[in-house]
Amino acid sequence: MFRTPSSRVSQIALAATLAAVPQAVFAQDSEPAGDTAASGNQIIVTAQKIEQRLQDVPITISATTGQRIEELGITDLDELSNYVPGLLIQEQSANNPGVVIRGITSDSGSAQQGPRVTLYYNGVDISRSRGSYQAIYDLERVEVIKGPQATLFGTASAVGAISLVSAKPREGFSGEVRGGYGNFDQTLLGGFLNAGSDVLAGRIAFEWRTRDGYVKNLSPNQEKDLYAQDQLGVRASLRYTPSTDFTLDLTATYDQQRNGGTPFISARFPAFAGAPGGPANAFVDANLGGNPAGAAALGDDQLGLDREVYDLNLTAEYSLSDEWTFTTVNGYREFDSAEVFDADGTAAPFLEFAEIATGWQISHEGRFSYAGNSLRASAGWNVFVEDGRQNVPFSTEEGIFLQCLTTLFGAPLIPGIPCVAPDGSVPAAAVTGLATGGAIAAIPYASVFENQGRNETYSVFADATWLVSDAFELTAGIRFLNESRRSGFFADVPNAVLSGAPLIPGQIDTAGQVFTAQQSFDAWLPRFNALYRITDDVNVFATVSKGRRSPVVQVNAARANGAVVPGVNTIAEEVVWNYEGGIKLASGAISGSLGVYYQVYNDFQVSVAQLDAQGNPTGAFVTASAGSASNLGVEAELAVELTDWLNVFGNFGYIDGGIDEDGAFSPAFSGARFRLQPEFQAAAGFTVNKDMGNGMRFFATPSVTHRSRIFFEVPNNPLISQEAVTLVNARAGVSFADDRYEVAGFIRNAFNEDYLLDAGNTGGAFTIPTFIPAEPRFYGVQVTARF
Repeated sequence: MFRTPSSRVSQIALAATLAAVPQAVFAQDSEPAGDTAASGNQIIVTAQKIEQRLQDVPITISATTGQRIEELGITDLDELSNYVPGLLIQEQSANNPGVVIRGITSDSGSAQQGPRVTLYYNGVDISRSRGSYQAIYDLERVEVIKGPQATLFGTASAVGAISLVSAKPREGFSGEVRGGYGNFDQTLLGGFLNAGSDVLAGRIAFEWRTRDGYVKNLSPNQEKDLYAQDQLGVRASLRYTPSTDFTLDLTATYDQQRNGGTPFISARFPAFAGAPGGPANAFVDANLGGNPAGAAALGDDQLGLDREVYDLNLTAEYSLSDEWTFTTVNGYREFDSAEVFDADGTAAPFLEFAEIATGWQISHEGRFSYAGNSLRASAGWNVFVEDGRQNVPFSTEEGIFLQCLTTLFGAPLIPGIPCVAPDGSVPAAAVTGLATGGAIAAIPYASVFENQGRNETYSVFADATWLVSDAFELTAGIRFLNESRRSGFFADVPNAVLSGAPLIPGQIDTAGQVFTAQQSFDAWLPRFNALYRITDDVNVFATVSKGRRSPVVQVNAARANGAVVPGVNTIAEEVVWNYEGGIKLASGAISGSLGVYYQVYNDFQVSVAQLDAQGNPTGAFVTASAGSASNLGVEAELAVELTDWLNVFGNFGYIDGGIDEDGAFSPAFSGARFRLQPEFQAAAGFTVNKDMGNGMRFFATPSVTHRSRIFFEVPNNPLISQEAVTLVNARAGVSFADDRYEVAGFIRNAFNEDYLLDAGNTGGAFTIPTFIPAEPRFYGVQVTARF
């Protein structure tokens, strides 16, 4: 049962004591191998819109450089999150990433709902869930800024922000070509080419990854195994510096995925005869047939994701004087994704869906910055406009659907005929013929609903730091924003031939109408920070900040007096106040931090499966307020350079949080832990970087990560959860000719642990939850040439 704050003091004290033990942080710099590298809290970050040592920023940040990402063998953001305390990223697919900071998840695909976590790419907000996935090749660094950062990053950073900074063009000629191969036919081809002068320089980087699916699909209807990967990223950058006072950066990025289907494994129906462990075993072959007969409705007869993202960024900085600088950051991002998925996880064409998400975002920010002897300040404005839609087609066969659905509720349409037989076959396919006396063998059915959203946000902000003395500084900032949110909804839901009603209970046809509603909202979002330098090597800090998840103008269809009318419901803004304090250390070979935070939420927003008037599931989810919630936690990081060739690192996070026991929404939600929130999270390892002489170098970074139990849904269900997971990873190799050539081997999940990536999902809304198995053991070799 969830505990009130007063009953958690002793546990927090214990966690803080444990966190003080040498545990965490990993961070090197992004210079090429062999160059002098900053480390730990010496890394230069730009979280406060100015360049500062991580040590000197009075908020909690974990920073990781591109070089460190390579050393750890990390290929995606979800892997990176294993090494950052307080961060968890779940990539159900590139179309559906879930970003969790301090136990609070941001993953809604609805165009009507705002995010909780800001993802920034080269200074531009890319937070819309279906357009936010970004490959992490050729990066300068990744900054994870924890706690509400609305003053710095805008309203979407209700619980934190993740800033991705790509490598910038620089003077000279250099390049890299990298290739790799591994099990599951993993292939990799990537690299960069950089050329230019001190005035004009350009850089082109790319990465192409392919892989067979790690879940075999027994269905003869499908060409790819599940979770097959085929993705390409290309980035072109240009830097123009005609003088020391002016810098212009132009970056264009293209990302593409042609990935196999998501392995939704049914928790109730078997995939094939004699499946070991029964139907609830997620770690066996699947039999997801999709619905080829419904390809016209779903957009494809193959399960999988087809996604493209285009991004353009223009940043310019001009030094007006020694103290004053003007910066403008401008971005345009467009995404177009279509994912076909089998929500029931069986060979039966029962619950076959697609999600088509398209949208665009425009962002402009201008700010003036001042850096004087006793005052640093910035002020400016931001305009952010996004427009998107989430279109969800549904396709099935009427007899199969009715037989399977009624069987789930214990009253089969035709007794004695199972939906799916123990051998994985589909006896329910005979129902339409039996119901029509043999007149019709199959009746295809299709429906679709779509939610739409347009958000226009205009804000002004100011932030100032007063250097009271050499040792003490105070910061205060505020952002005022005005946002206009416009939501739309339509549904095309024909009546079924067999039942004379919509197949999915509760779905309502809008008769060709698009229902819309629009509202405007204002908010003031402040922050206050204090930093005290105990010595040149040790800082302590405290911060108070306010975060806000935007209200939801929720629009769907409803019935009133026998007529179909707009169903409009405004869900109140989710407000969080964050209080934290900590200590940062950067002394010679030792770098680390320790922080404690407490967060209080009002009108905590949750997604709830929508039911019709009779209590039957509709397959849709709506947003609701679960009342108040709170979060209390500890985060610690430590890195120690034992010798010039050996570095040890570790981190630790503890979270005790959830929805308060006030019963404001539902007894089932009261006291529940947040979804995807581990109570404990830790990582540790070491890096060897040993000069062997004659231009040779040996390197290795073995590591271990641990995460305690997580629940995949709120309310919490022990059957829809994953117990503690411990993974061992490593990367090691040798370089030759003064780092010009490199051969490295890697392994992830070295002991081939079986664990779940997700559970519940769309099938859970129909009382048939599905499981998604996480990655098995991956290993391979990579060869790199630099010039």
